[in-house]
Amino acid sequence: MDVFEAVAEPSRRALLDALTTGERTAGELVATLPDLTQPTVSRHLRVLREVGLVEVRPDAQRRIYALRADGLVAIDEWIDRYRRYWADHLDALERHLQATHREKQ
Repeated sequence: MDVFEAVAEPSRRALLDALTTGERTAGELVATLPDLTQPTVSRHLRVLREVGLVEVRPDAQRRIYALRADGLVAIDEWIDRYRRYWADHLDALERHLQATHREKQ
């Protein structure tokens, strides 16, 4: 499985969203997905860890999860092509609107 397959699953995206505010314990992450069981959330966390999107560290009896920014590089590089596409199209729209506005004056 790769990063794209991992984030295609909505529950995994919800877990990543929960980690954007900082580290969370496994229990806190389970609480963010009340419709899923603890074992199911653990499997999702394992997938995210295996593809490099999250890291985990033990803290006594707890496991603390955090985002790995470098894990998002592949997604960012892929999206970058589309950012440029939209930036070019939005610039063209802005020029069109300005020209239309000048014509009406």
